[in-house]
Amino acid sequence: MCVADGYKHANTTVYLLNYHFVFIPKRRRKVLVGPVETRLKEVLAEKCVEMKWEILAPLVMPDHVHLFVSCPPKWSPSDIAKILKG
Repeated sequence: MCVADGYKHANTTVYLLNYHFVFIPKRRRKVLVGPVETRLKEVLAEKCVEMKWEILAPLVMPDHVHLFVSCPPKWSPSDIAKILKG
């Protein structure tokens, strides 16, 4: 295996786990614009740095968010979503 393939290495594991999350505000209102969009990106980036996750592609639209995240296998997708949305 080659590191150039995108695989990540931990003590006893080699992994490549990328998740695609979509968050939608209540009733899909277009509230994710201007300073709210900027602050949302900051908060998501801070949380991912804190948890040692990598954001591959943040895409904030006015009425929803697409977030591509790479995480170690010890985190389940439901835990990741709970932490990011909390």
